[in-house]
Amino acid sequence: MPDPGPAPDLADSLRQVADAGREAFSASRDTGRALRRLVSADLALARSALGRGLAWTGVAVVFGASSWLLLTGALIAFLQRLGWSWLQSLSLVAFVSVAVTALAIWRVMYYFDHAGLHATRRQLTRLGWFDEPGQDAAEDDAGPEAPR
Repeated sequence: MPDPGPAPDLADSLRQVADAGREAFSASRDTGRALRRLVSADLALARSALGRGLAWTGVAVVFGASSWLLLTGALIAFLQRLGWSWLQSLSLVAFVSVAVTALAIWRVMYYFDHAGLHATRRQLTRLGWFDEPGQDAAEDDAGPEAPR
């Protein structure tokens, strides 16, 4: 086993520890700057993508609506050719449109309920960082003996 040599004195040891601390702090600062630049660039990309996505959503809505109008017109003409009256043809197409609209409203309400961050809000409330609306009034009504 090689001889480790004489132990460094206390001043050298403290200097080495201080140098290592400065290097660690400098590396942490550089990492923080790089992370800040990455987050900034990522948010800029997300903002740009959101704008373009909304623009294409508008295009899809316009063409989807016009396609639906053409499809319903063709369906009404087809039902007329089969011998249905105007009232029957228009009523069937209107019923299908209302049914699809009701289904879409039901699904939108279902998915928007998931966007409420219920579990996160419960945890933040437990930590005391976030109060639900109306929670203070319920605690005031319960009195001072109510456990929190």
